[in-house]
Amino acid sequence: MLARDLQRHIVQRAHLSTTTNNEVKKRLRSLLRESAQPVAVVTSLLHFNDASPNDYHGATLSSFSSIALDPYPLVAFSLRIPSRMATSLRSAHPDPPSNMVVNILSATQAPTAVLFSRPDLHPNPFQEVEFTLNREGIPVLEGCLGALSCKLATNPMLLDDPRFSGRDFENDSRLGDAESENEIFPPSITSELFIARVTNIERLALDEADTNDPQTMPLLYHRRNYLTCSSKYLLDNQKP
Repeated sequence: MLARDLQRHIVQRAHLSTTTNNEVKKRLRSLLRESAQPVAVVTSLLHFNDASPNDYHGATLSSFSSIALDPYPLVAFSLRIPSRMATSLRSAHPDPPSNMVVNILSATQAPTAVLFSRPDLHPNPFQEVEFTLNREGIPVLEGCLGALSCKLATNPMLLDDPRFSGRDFENDSRLGDAESENEIFPPSITSELFIARVTNIERLALDEADTNDPQTMPLLYHRRNYLTCSSKYLLDNQKP
């Protein structure tokens, strides 16, 4: 009885109406369009045992961020599921030093971002780009701003907690007869959050080119377009 009351208390506090949730997502999406986002492609292997070129897989990330340097360098990104990349990363063996490479794209690589974001139009993107392999045989894209070999730091987190779906659990009579909330409200298309530890820096453009080279500038996504940045637009009193 206590557990049941606690569950309802949590649900009540977490409850958001569907209308409110949709409005939050709409306004957040609008805000993020005004905030330039770095563009990255994660590469991995569909089958880690006896891998072949046909096993190379990549996906353009819609979200990527560095979240910690100490005590370990960690990055995070999300993938919509179902997806072959999410399946690949979940099935990767934990022993090798890396099971993915995060390629942070440079200003010259807008076509690369498109290649790996539209598998329906580009089913074989690795035939259209140059790349090398890291020690685990995972593709490292040529021309990128930087490339990070990574391994999962923890199991992916499924972002479909039904308590945040906007449904009125508190007053739904079916809750008492169901064994789980998912039995009442089956999850729809959702995302998984991946947190990975950086194990090696495979490439750093500044090691190979000067600061005037476009490969040393980041590719950014802003207002549904790919662009880059330049310090020439900084005002004198804004320069560091």
